[in-house]
Parts: sequence; structure tokens; C-alpha cells
Amino acid sequence: MTATAIPTGTPDLAYLWARLGAVEWRVRHAIAARAATDPTLDDPHRGMYLTAESVRRILDGHREPLTPPDDEPDLDVLAATVPEPGPRLSTLARRFDLEPVDVEFLLVALAPDVDARFERLYGYLNDDVTRRRATVGLALELCGLPAAGPGRFRFAASAPLVRSGLLEVRDGESPVLSRPLRVPDRVVAHLLGDDEPDPAIGTTARVVPAGSVPESPLARRIGDALDAGVRAVHLRDTDGDAARVAVEALAAAGRDAVVLDVPAVADRADAPLVAAVREARLRGAGLVFGPLEPLLPDKIRLIRDLTAVAGEVPLFFHSRRHWDPQWTAQPVVSVPVPALDTGRRAERWARALADATGTAADPAMVADLAGYRLGTDEVDRAVSVAARLAVLEDRPVGVAHVRAGVRAQNGAGLEQLARRITPAVDWDDLVLPEPTRRQLDELVLRARHRDRVLGEWRMRPGGGRGRGVVALFAGESGTGKTMSAEVVAGAVGMDLYVVDLSSVVDKYIGETEKNLERIFTEAAGVHGVLLFDEADAVFGKRSEVKDSHDKHANMESAYLLQRMESFDGIAVLTTNLRSNVDEAFTRRIDVIADFPVPDATQRLALWDRCLGSRMPRADDLDLAFCAERFELAGGSIRACVVTAAYLAAAAERPLRMADVMAAVHQEYRKLGRLVLPGEFGSWLDN
Repeated sequence: MTATAIPTGTPDLAYLWARLGAVEWRVRHAIAARAATDPTLDDPHRGMYLTAESVRRILDGHREPLTPPDDEPDLDVLAATVPEPGPRLSTLARRFDLEPVDVEFLLVALAPDVDARFERLYGYLNDDVTRRRATVGLALELCGLPAAGPGRFRFAASAPLVRSGLLEVRDGESPVLSRPLRVPDRVVAHLLGDDEPDPAIGTTARVVPAGSVPESPLARRIGDALDAGVRAVHLRDTDGDAARVAVEALAAAGRDAVVLDVPAVADRADAPLVAAVREARLRGAGLVFGPLEPLLPDKIRLIRDLTAVAGEVPLFFHSRRHWDPQWTAQPVVSVPVPALDTGRRAERWARALADATGTAADPAMVADLAGYRLGTDEVDRAVSVAARLAVLEDRPVGVAHVRAGVRAQNGAGLEQLARRITPAVDWDDLVLPEPTRRQLDELVLRARHRDRVLGEWRMRPGGGRGRGVVALFAGESGTGKTMSAEVVAGAVGMDLYVVDLSSVVDKYIGETEKNLERIFTEAAGVHGVLLFDEADAVFGKRSEVKDSHDKHANMESAYLLQRMESFDGIAVLTTNLRSNVDEAFTRRIDVIADFPVPDATQRLALWDRCLGSRMPRADDLDLAFCAERFELAGGSIRACVVTAAYLAAAAERPLRMADVMAAVHQEYRKLGRLVLPGEFGSWLDN
């Protein structure tokens, strides 16, 4: 058989076939040496195993040898016919830092996976027809290396072939020389020209080709750094764009990206890190690993494990937290990812909406959505949810659908620490004096334009201050503070998260700060308004230090002061007594809204709105009398209306004035107020 008779196909396959031909040539020599001294040729039980004669029939009965020893093809000539970067086998050896002997071992182990004849040939050489793969001892023999020499250590767990997942050494309980060798299916497929990702990482990773993403200026700079030899980069996230920047940086360096799904990896006991790194090396790609928050602090070992097996593979980590050098011993460059300006965010929303609907997006809707600080993937998912909601309602995609899609991106982590409220009230449900209403309008204005004013225009000083907006709602209980916070959340298209301070404040020193830190950390990853109800419990005034309790209470307040300044979200603090809040907090608050007890006109409106339009009313109902006589806050008025409604429902009749008076009487007792005949008039006896 001449070199021109090498099986047709791509030049790359021709080169691989020629290399395997050299393996067959060595196998033939080994078989010839065995046959010359084989004592079993006349064994009556030879049907139980392969004899030398049956091996000759195997060699001669199927097809000619790949590479007869007297007509070996020129490997350099074959390699030159393969387009850049050259034969896959040579590229693999270069990417995995393999020595020439490692490549020969790999070819010996690979042969049965591409030519079934080698199974029976290896069975003969192993003196066991059931052992159809090369063993460590056979691989050493075929490569002309002594069994007790240093070559055997190329099969150790720390050796390049095994450590990188190119070769599996099976049956660890057997003697070393008897252990069978297997090349993983993904490596075999790669050498044969298949680029489908490894099924082993299918649920935990995805491959992003280099040509499928645009390049940003930051990505190009990082890509240049990769070309210069930088191998580990941490991207500190702000808007959820770090993964995109990592993929673009790899694309700028001409590399694919293997993007690992960290939550999926963390949930698996057998995290496929070796398979992921192997996939990246086979492709000449980089790895993107993040966000890191799901790994902290219990599963931080996965970061160490990944850096240990990554070798020279470009590795990107990303998280909202600063990089901790203790996470791994490998030097890591940490780079902040700046937030997008409103213009670029608007472009992202417009593009996503156009792709989802097939039509150009409404500029007004795009401008309204540009205030959301979402990453590319989050925008796409939000628009996808919005499109499905619109289909269910048989309506075009509107801003309400997209806002619902944004809220659907919020994780459940904060819900373990705060009560989530989806806004169900709007401005028409509020009865407030005009000054308070103006303060709420200002809060919404700040929330919508904070990125432009504090980010693009740099109107916030340094010192690690965030782009958050903090408001204080002060007023007696029931004056509408919580409802107003819900209305504000609805106006900016977010959910309201009410922090349960009873689960935050802890008698043990330092625990309150830890609980608050968890809340602020989780809140940074959701699109919601954070409400600290009765906030003076944790934001109260600092006092003169007289004992250790005062000292630690002041330390707690000092922590809260700096944490509120670095907060990037929207927070509302409520208090029944404004003077209880420390002046240092007050100075850092953007909007202060006072909620006074409503006057008679406002109380009349509250009575009417709380009753609503569906409840049947009797002719004797006198809401003006109720508003004039009873100085109640909105919360108390609502409680009275609900109590009266139960009385009317039990009697199966419209709501009467007597029901309302009974409810007010009960509310007075609940509040500990005196029941004066002058207030109730003739209704007191009824």
C-alpha cells in the first residue's frame, strides 16, 4: 500500500491516519515477536483465545495495513497540506503541553476507537481476548520504553495526559502495567473533526463562538492583555454585564468562550471542571466563570479547583464583590466593569424589543426602560417574558409587560430576608397633602434619572459612594408611609421589599451588621425598592459611650452610615418620629417626606376611597360626619371600613351608619382613646 492509498478525506484526517499507521507498524512488529515464540499454536483450547494464526488473518483479511514499513508517508508533507493552525493532533499537543512520547501514548490508546481491528490485536498482545484496549505496559512496549523506566510516570494522575482529561487510566486497583487506557469520546471526536461541545458539560456550560459578539473598548483592551500573557482576570460587575465583557474580550483575542453556569456547577457534587477546561483547550478558548456569589463562602473551593486545572487557559471570573486574593493562590487581575450610560442601555432595550416583536420599539417605552440596570442576558430574558405575557393577553408588548418581565428576573434570595410586594396601588389611591406628594414625585424623579445625574454627570463625590437613592418617610402610624413606598415602587416599575427588622436586629454583637449586609448584598442583585419599616430600630441616634453596649450600638450605627452611602439601589426608611433618626443619617438622605395626620377634607376622601365602589351603601351613611368628628389616620380608617364591612356582610344588608359607628368605637378602644359622647353624638347609644 502506497502513501497515495491513505483513506481519503480531509488533510487533517489523512495526517491522523498516517500517525496511526505508525502505531500499526509497531503493533505488527510486537505481534511478530510474540508469534515467533508463542507456545500455544497447537493448544486444543485455542478457540477460547486468539492464536498467532488468527491474528495474521486479522491483519491480512480486512484490508491492507495503514502504513507498511517500506512505504511510510512523509508526515511533514501531510502536515503542510492542513490549513492553519495545522493538524488537530499537533495543535492538541501544543495546547496541552504534551511531549512527543505523550502523543504516541495517546495514539496507542486512540487506535481501537477509530479502527476495530486494534481491539482484537490488543487482546492478543494483552494475552486476554477480553482486554481490548491498550494497557500501560503495552503502551510502553509499543513505544519502545522499559516498563520500569520514567515513561510509566507519564500515566500518573499529575501527568499532562491524565491531568488534562485526554487519557483515562482505568481499574486503579490493578497493578500499574495492567491498567487499561481509554481516550474520552470528546477527545476522539475532536481529533476526527467534530466540534460539538462535550455532553458532560452540556447542562453546566455553553460555548459562544468568537465571531458571534461585538467588541467594546474595554473588551479590546482586555483582549490585548490576553495576547500579552495575562491569564486570569476578575471583572467586578455593576449592571450584570461582566459575562458579556468577558466573552467579548475573548473574541477580541480570537478565542471562543466556554461560559460556565455557576449555580448549576455548584449544585453538582461532581462539578465537571476538568471537562470544561478540556473543552476550552481543545477549542483554544477561554473560560468564563461567574457570578461567584453562589459559591461564597461554602463552595469557594471550586474557584481553587478551577484555577488548579485551568493551566494556561484564559480564565475570567466575575462578581459584584471585590476579588479576594485568598480565593486562589494564582495571581488574578481585577478590573471594574463600568455601568452603561442610559443611551447605550436604551439601545440595548430597543434592539431586544425589535428582535422580539419584529417591529421598531416605541421610543417613549425605550426611554422609560433605560433606567433598569440589567445585563444583556437579563434584558433578553425580560423581553422574552414580556412577549409571552402579551400573547396571553392578546395585546401588543407594552411597558407593563416588560416591567413584569424585569421583575421576573429577580432571584428569591432577598425574599428570605424581606417580604416581597408586587405594587397593586397607584397615585390615585393616595390621599396626601400637596407638600408630601411633591416629595414623592421628587423621589421618583431621582430614582429614574440617578444613573445620568450620579453616573454620567458625576454629581456624586468619591469615597466609595454608590448611586443609590435613600428616602425617609416620617409620620404617625397609619398615615400612608408604606402605601406610598408601594406606589413609588410601582411608578419606577419595581417590586417593594419590606425588611422584617425583627429578623435583623440581634442581641449578639456584630450579628445585626451581618444580617443587614446580607440584605444589602441580595438587594444589589434585584430590581426592587427596599423598605425599612420602623427604621429607627436600626438607624437610631448614637449615644454617649457609657458602657460596652453603647460602644457596640454606636459601631452598628457607624457601619450603617457607610453601608447606606455605598448602596446602589433605592431604599425607603420609615419612622413614627423623625427626631429619633440620627442626624448623620438625615444628612445622607436624599428625600425626606413628612406624613401628617390627615385633615377633615383628606379624611372624607379616605373614607370614600376605602369603601370603594363595590360595597353597597345604605342611605343613612354619612361619611362627612365621620370625617369631621373622628381624627383618624388612613390606616385606622381602613381598619374601620373593613370591620364595618364584616358587620354588614353578617347581617346580609348594605353598609349602614350604625356599622361604621360600631367599627369606629372598636378602633378607639384598640387605640386606647377615650370614647367621648360629643364625638359620636346620637350614634353612641345605637
